[in-house]
Amino acid sequence: MNRLTTPWGAYELARFPEDPRDRLRAWDAADEYLLNHLADSPLPASGTVVAAGDRWGALATSLAGRFPAQVVQITDSYLTREATRANLARNGIDPGAVRLLTTRDAPPQRVDVLLVRVPKSLALLEDQLHRLAPAVHPGTVVVGTGMVKEIHTSTLTLFERVLGPTRTSLAVKKARLIHCAPDPDLPRSPGPWPLRYALPADAPAPVAGRTVVNHAGVFCADRLDIGTRFFLRHLPRGLGRSRVVDLGCGNGVVGLAVALAEPGARLLFTDESYQAVASAEETFRAGAGPDAEAEFLVGDCLAGVPAGSVDLVLNNPPFHSHQATTDLTARRMFSGARRALRPGGELWVVGNRHLGYHVTLRRIFGNAEVVASDRKFVVLKAVRK
Repeated sequence: MNRLTTPWGAYELARFPEDPRDRLRAWDAADEYLLNHLADSPLPASGTVVAAGDRWGALATSLAGRFPAQVVQITDSYLTREATRANLARNGIDPGAVRLLTTRDAPPQRVDVLLVRVPKSLALLEDQLHRLAPAVHPGTVVVGTGMVKEIHTSTLTLFERVLGPTRTSLAVKKARLIHCAPDPDLPRSPGPWPLRYALPADAPAPVAGRTVVNHAGVFCADRLDIGTRFFLRHLPRGLGRSRVVDLGCGNGVVGLAVALAEPGARLLFTDESYQAVASAEETFRAGAGPDAEAEFLVGDCLAGVPAGSVDLVLNNPPFHSHQATTDLTARRMFSGARRALRPGGELWVVGNRHLGYHVTLRRIFGNAEVVASDRKFVVLKAVRK
């Protein structure tokens, strides 16, 4: 937990779920810069304040109750939503002071202050701006924020193309602000997302030629990434009626491959990204048919899955949290998989060789076996004893 000091007071903030091993802050200099700017700026006396892309609730918690306006948070992250709820509670703020929306929800019809925390994914930013543009009016105050390394010429071009004239501030503590003046005469065009494409003929069977649906922000939007391609070549077979989880499912290609090769398997697709789970469901429907059955869950790893109820977990864990490189998510995924697996159940993981997941798996499961490897990737299997 750490303390964010703002012009309105100090707030105790933590990421979610709280983990004593997590040394990353729930806020950074970009959040601080934006909040200091807002304190010195004339803002509408009423209306709706939208914080899009807020990370861990730092903006929503700091702004809740500070304006007569309704504060709305829009995020793609289940973990961010839960962090925001927890941070509001620990600071004694009425949870009703912030309306929590996901990127899959309809945005407010009118936005008077639009605050945009620039995401890592330019595609997600593009999708958000297109979805919010109809709610923005000439009097809307639009301010973006991000670290210098997150704001590029393409970022500014996107604001200008979708909303209106855009400029940046000077850098403070390696953070910048983006100021945009909405142009009501700017031609409105529909956003390009979701993106649909057919997997190439040389993709591993049985997904070759199948349609993939990617909503904005989902990893590797326009092609089959090489790690997933390698994993698909080495998936377990003969699963029968096994309960199989595609953990951190992304666009759901791995789970789809299992469903097509093992029609008796019972599939669960889960991810903490609302965009990812929506992508996985549409990919599954397109590839397996509208009558095929599977479950889709947005959540914190496998927290919502009963212990000992799963036969097989398939996982391609991320090793970034926003801009930070960390194995904390992978460790939590592995621990969650062990809890969810029945005795004798298996976790299969693909990752870059240099990440050393075999060490972590042996610590958690007591075992790890190399299923396949090449110069870049390794597929590992750990068995729940």
